Amino acid sequence: MGYVCELGTGQSIYLENQGAQTVVTLISSGPGQQQQASSSFTTGVWTLPPQVFQTPHGLVLKVISEQGERSLQIQGTSVSILGEMPSVIDSQQLTVHEVTSVPVSPLKPMEPMKMEPMKPMNLKMGDMQMNMNPMSMRMGDMELRMGSGSPEASPKSFCSQCGTSVKPEDRFCSNCGHQL
Repeated sequence: MGYVCELGTGQSIYLENQGAQTVVTLISSGPGQQQQASSSFTTGVWTLPPQVFQTPHGLVLKVISEQGERSLQIQGTSVSILGEMPSVIDSQQLTVHEVTSVPVSPLKPMEPMKMEPMKPMNLKMGDMQMNMNPMSMRMGDMELRMGSGSPEASPKSFCSQCGTSVKPEDRFCSNCGHQL
């Protein structure tokens, strides 16, 4: 048996007393995601339901157990024990509901991604020009081509061992003797 306190904007706190431990679970959910972070503190067995207060410095959780009164400070995703209960006179007490388990919001199914084929890309910056189909890059008098180039250009082959230029009919590299 536990308690939940709804903070709004997809955030809530789940509080549970497990033996002498108080477990604080911070739950944050939004479109397509849900996050939980839990912290556990020795407070003793609760004798009364927990109380949650909204203060200017975050949330204060008040737990009354057989060991006495304990206070926990919750700031963002950080939970820590306080030495003494701060004044909550000007604070708003939040509603805490009894629940049987950690509340989990069902996640909405994600929309399928819509993909479109890439459009041909031609980019020109100063004297540099890039094309995507066939892939080529030209800068000044240098040019690099990949893919289906012009039929008159013969493909260059290189030795996979040493990188020396080889002819298509070579069976061995003339530089290192590697079998091609």
